[in-house]
Amino acid sequence: MAGGITDTGELYSPYVGLVYMFNLIVGTGALTMPKAFATAGWLVSLVLLMFLGFMSYMTTTFVVEAMAAANAQLRWKRMEKRKEDDDEDEDSSSGVSDSDVLLQDGYERAETRPILSVQRRGSPNIFEITERVEMGQMASMFFNKVGVNLFYFCIIIYLYGDLAIYAAAVPVSLMQVTCSATGNHSCSVGDGTKYNDTDKCWGPIRRIDAYRLYLAAFTLLLGPFTFFNVQKTKYLQIMTSLMRWIAFILMIILALIRISRGQAEGHPSMAQLSGIHNLFGVCIYSFMCQHSLPSLITPISKKRHVNKLVLLDYILILAFYSLLSFTAIYCFRNDTLMDMYTLNFTNCEIINIAFIRYFLGLFPVFTISTNFPIIAVTLRNNWKTLFHREGGTYPWVVDRIVFPAITLIPPVLVAFCTHDLESLVGITGAYAGNGIQYLIPAFLAYCSRKDTQLVFGSGTVNKHLSPFRHTFWIVFVLIWGFSCFVFVTANIVLSESKL
Repeated sequence: MAGGITDTGELYSPYVGLVYMFNLIVGTGALTMPKAFATAGWLVSLVLLMFLGFMSYMTTTFVVEAMAAANAQLRWKRMEKRKEDDDEDEDSSSGVSDSDVLLQDGYERAETRPILSVQRRGSPNIFEITERVEMGQMASMFFNKVGVNLFYFCIIIYLYGDLAIYAAAVPVSLMQVTCSATGNHSCSVGDGTKYNDTDKCWGPIRRIDAYRLYLAAFTLLLGPFTFFNVQKTKYLQIMTSLMRWIAFILMIILALIRISRGQAEGHPSMAQLSGIHNLFGVCIYSFMCQHSLPSLITPISKKRHVNKLVLLDYILILAFYSLLSFTAIYCFRNDTLMDMYTLNFTNCEIINIAFIRYFLGLFPVFTISTNFPIIAVTLRNNWKTLFHREGGTYPWVVDRIVFPAITLIPPVLVAFCTHDLESLVGITGAYAGNGIQYLIPAFLAYCSRKDTQLVFGSGTVNKHLSPFRHTFWIVFVLIWGFSCFVFVTANIVLSESKL
């Protein structure tokens, strides 16, 4: 394999893996969820959140299962090739003819094939996840040519859109916190005032100029991670994970304090069907992790209970989402809840401690900054896999410079040209995100199971087989995914017709 495609990197414990996954999933989607809860109604939102969390967990186990099947096939191919090489060496050294080989087949093969057969059929170690096989490589192994092309079309749109959103969101958060109409009033961030890009930020510096300065700093600080492995951010991930928990707990406590003091302003409705489409997109974005699982799961040192580890992560995340959203919708009126929930706590009327205001206002910066390298490395590795040919290697310049450059430059250019990415977010989450979270994992599980039975026999059991092993669950996910496409498209058409 080409260097950098299946390198595992430094191993880490299952609990560090849990931290990585928590950091990856809980991002900008969590900060937009309170507003989505308010617009859709608390009962509808809770039911949909739990259901979509369950669906995301199911497809996560599908991806883990496909990773194990891919590792088994790669390991088996190497064993087969090694045996063929050994047979060729034995034949050449003995000087026997082809006819002699055929005559001896009944003896020599009988001695060697049963051992290989046991390894292929009975040993669970063959399904051990030791090599990082990105989703692009799994698609090449299990899909036909059309399926592979559709996969890359979907994953590239999503990951580029994701990086562009991240590259714009960090500078926007910094600009909103540090800039105001007068340039020196720290309490004006969360007061609901709308500003133009041409308004002044500091002296002659306009808000758009400040945004682009922050974008340049963001690119210079985090862009280099694209040229290395995700494990380089280990301690940064752990540190920002602590900040993440602190920020969520702070927002929950501050909201509960206002509610307990009788200052609660929220009177959320039980259901508003008009807000479901927005909540649906937010929930997909809030549970997205499937595309980065190979980079996160493979380095875990002990994978025996990986599905239970993932389930624990989803339970923790679901609890946080629910508690955060319910305290928000009862603390603030629907019309005062901001798209980025942290900005509700940057008003002096809510909290008069400047440090907490700035910490919460800048929390999206911490969240997104730790996710950006993981997503960038995932996209870079998928680019490598797309152009990789069996037995070939990339020149150093292509491997270390070209692939990271084509990963980093396009989203930064998009973020430089515009920070109004509402259309891109909608398309990315509703279409590409739907495909990555539902359709691709379901097809991977189905095709990998067929290939495993074909190669290893029907009696072989994948040690990382999904708990949702019945074919019904795959069909259910596919029907749900395609239904979501229809629902979102119909909603967009109806929305456009009303304008």
